[in-house]
Amino acid sequence: MNVSTGMTHRTTVQEGKYLAAFDSFQRNGAVGDPEWIHQLREAAIARFNVLGFPVARRGNEEWKYTDIRPIAATNFQPATGSAQLTLPPPDVDRLTFGNPGWSRIVFVDGVYSQELSALTSLPAGVSVVSLAQALVTHGDMIKQHMARYAPYESEAFTALNTAFAHDGALVQIADGAIAEEPVHLLFLTTGRQQDTVTYPRVLILTGKDSKATVIESYGSLDEGRYFTNAVTEVRMGSGSVLNYYKVQRQSQQAFHVSNTNVSNASGASFNSVNLDLGGGLVRNNLNVLMGEEGCSCVLNGLYLLNGTQHVDNQVIIDHTSSYTTASELYKGILDGKSHSVFHGSIIVRKGIQKVNANQVDKNLLLSDQAEADTKPAFWIYSDDVKCGHGAACGQMDENALFYLKSRGMDDKLARRVLTRAFATQVIDSIGNGAFRAAVGQIVENKLEEWLEAGESR
Repeated sequence: MNVSTGMTHRTTVQEGKYLAAFDSFQRNGAVGDPEWIHQLREAAIARFNVLGFPVARRGNEEWKYTDIRPIAATNFQPATGSAQLTLPPPDVDRLTFGNPGWSRIVFVDGVYSQELSALTSLPAGVSVVSLAQALVTHGDMIKQHMARYAPYESEAFTALNTAFAHDGALVQIADGAIAEEPVHLLFLTTGRQQDTVTYPRVLILTGKDSKATVIESYGSLDEGRYFTNAVTEVRMGSGSVLNYYKVQRQSQQAFHVSNTNVSNASGASFNSVNLDLGGGLVRNNLNVLMGEEGCSCVLNGLYLLNGTQHVDNQVIIDHTSSYTTASELYKGILDGKSHSVFHGSIIVRKGIQKVNANQVDKNLLLSDQAEADTKPAFWIYSDDVKCGHGAACGQMDENALFYLKSRGMDDKLARRVLTRAFATQVIDSIGNGAFRAAVGQIVENKLEEWLEAGESR
């Protein structure tokens, strides 16, 4: 099926280049994959062609505050996989966290690197394989779950990722498995190729009454311009607990769009912390389905922005079952001419009872030119629920500054202490101590850089 010539009724120049790249990918890059995924890809690229990039400035509420025309206008080409590229250990180590003995699977420019990965010490009951390998060895399982939790029919970037999905990670947690140490999924972009795009795909399946921690991180080795379009699907088994930490530390010229979709079974608990510490133009969509009774989620996030960085977090929690709980806290620290967007929706469906949900978004503006747009929202179609939300944007408390300086701190130290304290609540919600300490140090270093550069005032 030649999509690029078969559906020209909707195609623009922006979409057309991806349709042409798709034809080449199907003929050359994915010829050995199962027939079912070829059909899935063709359905997804057809849907992308109908949807197009969400660039309209009117009637486009979901993207009202984030202009992705720079993504649509740039001629991004699929990255040439660099799995065999030899990287100095320090380059990789600086983008890892915590204990060097933790298991990790590494992807370089979108392709699994066996040389850089370390999966020999996986906790009992935990399996991690590359998606490209899993399509061969676990084809029936992938077919059962892929594109089920992150539907591509209504979201253009998910459709585009699904069309080009080939490599990424399959993480399986067996029934009853208790994994004390995290598994790290590391997606590296070398930047050696300008204007490239990668499509990481992650599928996490947690078994009944299991408990595990997964760190999913994105980093770059230099300041090149590239586009990462990532999709993660999580299916939680009944009574399972997953601590999921996503870290984005990409180039400040990079474009990063992620869609993370979670489906909770009865009694399952999904706990996430999303950390945006890089990127030029970033959009994170996090969708959690509270689909069975007794499930819960805790969704926290921290974003640190300066210069002209733009980060947009869209978080939707959909309660379709009774006796479910959700807690959400996002915080942003903005300097320079940066811009953040937060939209949080909590939905309680008709007839659903005994839901307890709350959300908060707070932003600390260190510059008069920084801007934060925040839009918490509730869609409640039932009455026996307890829900609350709040949002705040403001500059540093002058009274608190005066107090600290009156106790002997100079202005720089007082500002650093207050700024670091603002981020502490989110950092402290990280359950793993080694990872929490690593994140705290990264945040501390970044704030110190801002102060030394004279950005913070």
